[in-house]
Amino acid sequence: MELIQKDPDLSAYLAADEVIDHHHPYVREVAGRLAQEAEDSYAYARLAFDFVRDTIPHSQDSGDLRVTWRASDVLGQRTGICYAKAHALAALLRAEDIPTALCYQRFDVVHGLVAVRFGGAWHRQDPRGNKPGVNARFSLGRERLAFTPDPGAGEADCPDLYAAPHPAVLDALKAAADRPRLWETLPVAL
Repeated sequence: MELIQKDPDLSAYLAADEVIDHHHPYVREVAGRLAQEAEDSYAYARLAFDFVRDTIPHSQDSGDLRVTWRASDVLGQRTGICYAKAHALAALLRAEDIPTALCYQRFDVVHGLVAVRFGGAWHRQDPRGNKPGVNARFSLGRERLAFTPDPGAGEADCPDLYAAPHPAVLDALKAAADRPRLWETLPVAL
């Protein structure tokens, strides 16, 4: 699948906003700690991916009822669904000047991922969090995502790469008082 960069200006994929708030002191602190362990940007990206995937539980898996959407809140509260975890990873990567896009897959609901730009190409990553049956890995080669869409069931990879969260995703996150209510309003299409 060919990924489509929605904004032709690559600097858009480095920008901070209210969601990917990579200038927030806590995001900068986490990024700084991870950067100290990394010998280059690739190693940093892998460490940031592992950090988000492994130390921030997916709230559905852990039973956490809180809804987070801002990267600094996801990192600080250590909880979030796929979209929120993608926002946190995007912030950590952008904090170290690694272009990062938000992207999606369509199943019964829309699933959130990121794409990082290395070597002149975009590479999708899924920091959702592993569990039995889910084994996502950081990879610039063959994708190692949490889920593979089944086109026969109407599932699909969405090729668009966004600099900011899709409005349907952000609206659902912001409007939900808790995770059960969020589950009622998750977007089914973009």
